[in-house]
Amino acid sequence: MTLPEGGGRDHYRKLERMYVSAPVSRWYGISIKIDEGRAEVFLPVKPEFLHAARAVHGSVYFRALDDAAFFAANSLVPDVFVLTASFNVHFIRPASSGTLRAEGRILHRGGRLIVAESTLFNDAGETLGHGSGVFSRSSIPLTAEIGYAD
Repeated sequence: MTLPEGGGRDHYRKLERMYVSAPVSRWYGISIKIDEGRAEVFLPVKPEFLHAARAVHGSVYFRALDDAAFFAANSLVPDVFVLTASFNVHFIRPASSGTLRAEGRILHRGGRLIVAESTLFNDAGETLGHGSGVFSRSSIPLTAEIGYAD
């Protein structure tokens, strides 16, 4: 995949800083690593993430899977924020501790839409869930006001 002018490592690092600086990301304690067409999200399980049966709530799975696919998509768009148009999640296995790791990758890029998928793993490398989504360019510029900065 060839990035439009202005992409590359600097773009990935700015996206990473934007991601971790968001208040919701700080609360989750989540981190991310972005490269061209790929993103990897790391999410340490907190007691607050567990439902009554003592497993991580599905909303946390969604967050990690969507974020990994989303930032894989935004890695290819250096000028504006992308938006999740749709996202599907398949829950495979429960988790209750450790660090969750979601890997996102691009499946297709065409016009204004990008299709990406992600897989969620536990510390043992077992698959916990799978997601896929469609992402679209927005009109929100990537600027320092939203945390996209050096």
